[in-house]
Amino acid sequence: MNDQLSYPVGLKRGQAGSKNERLKAALNTKDILMAPGCFDCVTAKLVAKAGFTAGYITGSGLSMSALGAPDIGAISFGEILERVMRIADSVDIPLICDADTGYGGPINVIRTVKDLERAGVSGIQIEDQTWPKKCGHELGRTVVDTDEMVWRIKAAVDARVDQDLMIIARTDARTSLGIEAAIERAHRYHEAGADVLFVESPESELEMRQINEQIQAPTLANMVEGGRTPLFDAATLQAIGYDVAIYPNSLTRMMASQGTRMLQTLKENGSTAAFSDRMVDHRGLWDLFDYSEWTDLEGRFAKK
Repeated sequence: MNDQLSYPVGLKRGQAGSKNERLKAALNTKDILMAPGCFDCVTAKLVAKAGFTAGYITGSGLSMSALGAPDIGAISFGEILERVMRIADSVDIPLICDADTGYGGPINVIRTVKDLERAGVSGIQIEDQTWPKKCGHELGRTVVDTDEMVWRIKAAVDARVDQDLMIIARTDARTSLGIEAAIERAHRYHEAGADVLFVESPESELEMRQINEQIQAPTLANMVEGGRTPLFDAATLQAIGYDVAIYPNSLTRMMASQGTRMLQTLKENGSTAAFSDRMVDHRGLWDLFDYSEWTDLEGRFAKK
């Protein structure tokens, strides 16, 4: 009987390997991989249902949603891991996870990678900031010595079990040390074993082109509305040379904007009716979370 059961996504486990293969395959196509940000099961479901090949678990989104705190390194790894496991369980698409600095020394980086891999993510991003880190589009960021980040990457590469798990190396050196220094660091991180290189917050199209002309490895673009980097559509980013584009808090900003308007209208008018055509209805929300599959599963074991 168990072989015939069809479990909802939220009850499936042990599929990370196939997700890893799919993420790696997507990186090897000619088309840029777009990975919108998510920070919980709701936003992850929205990304998956919209048809995206991959999602990006945003560290800043986790901090804001779990703690009510901005991206300033306040959230602990344990809190992150619990949320990441739930998100990875909720969708079938591969996920890239923001792992900040790796949360400590070599042993911490090793544990971070092993725990996140077991949690079901398919890509792990580690950066060269000092701790506590800051948002990559804010001033005041400082970076560790290049050699320290090199061992972070080497520890991460050594810790993964599945070689298809992507290790993404991010450098925040552009803002404080300049674009040339950031590119040089990216070269070192690639030599250390990073699969994808992420030069954070270039400040012009010229710098973005410079990154992709000088780096002979897959590159990642971070599209932050109101941030330090110009916003381009996916086709333009692909033409510039990027292989991956992430949109960490686009959903968060949209939800904050539209949610604020709806709540203001509710407070003023006493009704949400003016926004009903911009919402999913009751059944639509339940369907987003595979309600019929859950109830079918429940029915198999209900008392007859």
